[in-house]
Amino acid sequence: MTKNTVKIVLSAVALGFMTSGAIAADETVYGSQMMTNQERMEHRTKMNAAKTTQEREQVRLEHHEQMQLRAKERGVTLPDTPPAQGGGGMRQDMGPGGGMGAGGGMGGGRGR
Repeated sequence: MTKNTVKIVLSAVALGFMTSGAIAADETVYGSQMMTNQERMEHRTKMNAAKTTQEREQVRLEHHEQMQLRAKERGVTLPDTPPAQGGGGMRQDMGPGGGMGAGGGMGGGRGR
């Protein structure tokens, strides 16, 4: 492959990762399909600014009510309950990040 071909392929892969991350993040926002990019950013800012679990839950519930009203106005059906809290938050059964922890994945360690 030429250097230009490699650059094009790497750029395409990087662009794919960037857009898939944005799409995945938006899918976890209740009613995101009815929101503008600005509204999504404002919602994320509110969620990040909330300092306690109770504050975040209040922001989520208010957002849920707003999206239910918007859906009704537009004749769209959304689920009755907001999606379960998840993503980058802290779950009670796992620590921050919720992953396997150091060495718990399928890395290329010795003997594998």
